[in-house]
Amino acid sequence: MLKTLADILSDNWHWRSQIGRLAVFELVKKSRGAVLSWAWFFIKPAMYIFCFWFALEIGLRQGSTDAGAPPYILWLAAGLIPWFFMQDILGAGVNVLSRYPYLVNKIKFPLSAISTIYVTATMIIQLMLMAALFVIYFACGMPLDIHLLQVPLLLAMMFIFWDIFSIMLSQLSAVSKDVANLMKALSTPFFWLSGIIFDVQSIPVDWIQTLLHFNPITFFASGFRDAFYNQVWFWENPTACLGFAVVFVVTLVAALFVYKRLHEEVPDVL
Repeated sequence: MLKTLADILSDNWHWRSQIGRLAVFELVKKSRGAVLSWAWFFIKPAMYIFCFWFALEIGLRQGSTDAGAPPYILWLAAGLIPWFFMQDILGAGVNVLSRYPYLVNKIKFPLSAISTIYVTATMIIQLMLMAALFVIYFACGMPLDIHLLQVPLLLAMMFIFWDIFSIMLSQLSAVSKDVANLMKALSTPFFWLSGIIFDVQSIPVDWIQTLLHFNPITFFASGFRDAFYNQVWFWENPTACLGFAVVFVVTLVAALFVYKRLHEEVPDVL
């Protein structure tokens, strides 16, 4: 296992410049042929946030009733923006080897580094959306707060975890399309059941709260809300941190096992 981990880290470091260039090329490819080009990376998320804000706050009268509470749209955006990153990984990030078959069979690119290409490209978009979230934050009249310092840490944790997740499931997806189809089917349940548009702490059933603490989607959505809206440190919730730590270790071990078993077979399958 340790040798496999060392190989993955070595491959990603050795090919780091190529990973960066291909990640940027991925973004250029996505925006090519569109008049608004890179603006579409903002337009679609903005439409989603506006629609949910209108439906939940205007239509269903959600949001805090406290006079001094920050605007509801800040709470909503702080959970939805990380979700856009995780949604991409659950979709295309799981099926990433099929997106770059020429890297597998012609260039002999390390398979783990192919996952990192897509995760890096998606993280670049996430950084742009985070910049937009900071604009929303200050537009809502929120002060510069020390708790914002945890945002880079959460972004780094999110990148590492979902890169490992992509490395694991992309191998399995290359062998069986059922894995990618399963992740696509689960994307909608993950959205509605992971605390993206509701407060996990408001659930009156303790065991459901505990179960959600083992959901990494819930962890990151809640973590960014703690930074931008609640203005507390995410590690002040030890149960959530423990749940994420357990899931992280299990995912890492599973990814190393899968990579060790399949990385030589995948090129033949593709």
